[in-house]
Amino acid sequence: MLQAAAAGPARGGQGAEEAGEPVGGGEERPARHSPAPALRLLNRKPQGGSGQIKTPENDLQLGRLSRGPRAAPPASGMGDRGRQPERSAPHAPGAPADAGAGAVNGLLHNGFHPPRLCSRGPASGGDTAPPRLPLLPELQPQPPPPLHDSPAKKCRLRRRMDSGKKNRPPFPWFGMDIGGTLVKLVYFEPKDITAEEEQEEVENLKSIRKYLTSNTAYGKTGIRDVHLELKNLTMCGRKGNLHFIRFPSCAMHRFIQMGSEKNFSSLHTTLCATGGGAFKFEEDFRMIADLQLHKLDELDCLIQGLLYVDSVGFNGKPECYYFENPTNPELCQKKPYCLDNPYPMLLVNMGSGVSILAVYSKDNYKRVTGTSFGNMMSKEKRESISKEDLARATLVTITNNIGSIARMCALNENIDRVVFVGNFLRINMVSMKLLAYAMDFWSKGQLKALFLEHEGYFGAVGALLELFKMTDEQ
Repeated sequence: MLQAAAAGPARGGQGAEEAGEPVGGGEERPARHSPAPALRLLNRKPQGGSGQIKTPENDLQLGRLSRGPRAAPPASGMGDRGRQPERSAPHAPGAPADAGAGAVNGLLHNGFHPPRLCSRGPASGGDTAPPRLPLLPELQPQPPPPLHDSPAKKCRLRRRMDSGKKNRPPFPWFGMDIGGTLVKLVYFEPKDITAEEEQEEVENLKSIRKYLTSNTAYGKTGIRDVHLELKNLTMCGRKGNLHFIRFPSCAMHRFIQMGSEKNFSSLHTTLCATGGGAFKFEEDFRMIADLQLHKLDELDCLIQGLLYVDSVGFNGKPECYYFENPTNPELCQKKPYCLDNPYPMLLVNMGSGVSILAVYSKDNYKRVTGTSFGNMMSKEKRESISKEDLARATLVTITNNIGSIARMCALNENIDRVVFVGNFLRINMVSMKLLAYAMDFWSKGQLKALFLEHEGYFGAVGALLELFKMTDEQ
């Protein structure tokens, strides 16, 4: 029942109001509904009459307005908890002065609002409505809270928001493939670093980033393959460049020592690595640089890295290519090849050793066979034989052997697409053209030898992708 009490505090510490002031000492709480535009009407004397405007508000204040027994519906958005207890209605004009204000509060909280005031002109009934009055000071709109002024606070807030969207590993981002002859390292250099981030970036991280990106050679044997750099790449929500670095495996101890000197363990405790060297140098990383190696399957990383790099492309160009007219030296030329639907394919990974994989899907593959032709990478072996002629003869022999094995595997697996990768092919046009020739000649044009620009780095890229997966799982 819609009634209002003449005495007693309102529910929740809201007392009756008189002249806009809270009563009862309780803390004033805002109403659940925005109040009507004019809770307090100034008495005006119209021309003639009793000196008062006859309005529902004045009737309420004088106690002349009462409601029948019908209960008013609860306020919008309020459940049972929001209903006010029943209160007795004000009586005759002899009621206390604050009873009328209490009645107004009670009616407003029970869903009753005075008629909306409008200054556009006569109402539909022909009467002119009073003008709109200003809100009470405590009901005036409040200014928004002040923003963070400190750049450091802004940076920390943005980082918290970023981490809420996606978990990211801490910088720097590396992936390593530690082979028997070469170590392949990929490094993601963020290019979207804000001024706040750079200000908060620790000196160790700045030093590593500057060292890797400011040099194309590291010591006597380390090389950054600038021509292979992937630019404006988005990885794990950050935009930057992906760098490709290599150095001999025999220099691994110097690399580990450098990591110790640059206090790399203060930034990372775990590195993602694949290849046989991940097992060979695991103890050295732990004892010298205080770093753990997260060892990954070599073939998994190879396939995942290959598919990823091919999907992003080589700075707007295709990653994959072949040689047109390989049997004609005068007409032989390099052509791009679309590898969007690569399955099934025979993947021949040529490093110190050779692994041949039959790949039927991203997660379905098997190692068919492989070889070990790595003796020519040994200095002692090279010194025991003659020079240029024997070197070329050895190269041709090895290449023909690999091509012959790859062709037999392709026929056995009923696959007509063969992809050759690995650092054996780096700056080795002789072997690539010889492989293309052999595959085309012996298959009578049915088999095509395919090559990839980042031939030896796919295992390292796969290790970097695993770093992101580890962070998401955590």
